[in-house]
Amino acid sequence: MVQLLVNVDVDDIERAIEFYRAAIGLHLGRRLFDGSVAEMLGASSVIYLLAKPAGTLPSRQAASVRDYHRHWTPVHLDFEVDDVGRAVDRAVAAGARLEEEARSFSWGQLATLSDPFGHGFCLLQFSDRGYDAASSRKEYRGSLCSARLTTTL
Repeated sequence: MVQLLVNVDVDDIERAIEFYRAAIGLHLGRRLFDGSVAEMLGASSVIYLLAKPAGTLPSRQAASVRDYHRHWTPVHLDFEVDDVGRAVDRAVAAGARLEEEARSFSWGQLATLSDPFGHGFCLLQFSDRGYDAASSRKEYRGSLCSARLTTTL
């Protein structure tokens, strides 16, 4: 079995720890590598916050440098919550930016946000059938977020 570890680059490790604690309900497991990495627990996968200064190269082959303004990436996090409205309020109060209000689908509700470091994420609340309700309908194409993590808010 493959274990999923999620790494999220941030420019301020302390602010990131506080944001993910207050917004999502994660908690600090431990600090690694002289405090430059924070292990955040409380989701179905461990999330590692990595202190990486803005303007640095993500790899030797990279064409662009790290930038913590809002950016698009084809990978983002989904957090499954019990009450999407309450979870959105909590995330926004912690510093998230609401990009799209919660929308309703037969499988549940979904809101899109971004964290203070420019990373997009979704909060979703499943109905009783969850994604099974969308398994044969075309109306849901493009409405789902990717990489699913689960936490309770």
